[in-house]
Amino acid sequence: QAARSTRTIVIAGVPAGLLQDDVMADILTIHFQMSRNNGGDVEEVTYPTRNKGVAYITFEDQGVVESVLKKDQHLLQDKRLPRRYPLTVTRCNVSSSPSPLIIL
Repeated sequence: QAARSTRTIVIAGVPAGLLQDDVMADILTIHFQMSRNNGGDVEEVTYPTRNKGVAYITFEDQGVVESVLKKDQHLLQDKRLPRRYPLTVTRCNVSSSPSPLIIL
């Protein structure tokens, strides 16, 4: 099993304050599990975080990270959202220390 940080992506542009945090986490999970978004099995969603509008998604398989990053544009859409929101998806570049991703 790959190190946790190599299976994690950082999502920016999450619309903050529109829905309850757990609902937004569910919407993010659904988005990144869909094959049309190059997604796969999500192990964990960390939202909210210290940074407004930022979430962390950890996949069960590192290969999913690569395919999600290859998709040109991620638009978050759900019937509970008023419109589609463009997301910025980047690799989680945690330093090479062995400690897990810590979010305070």
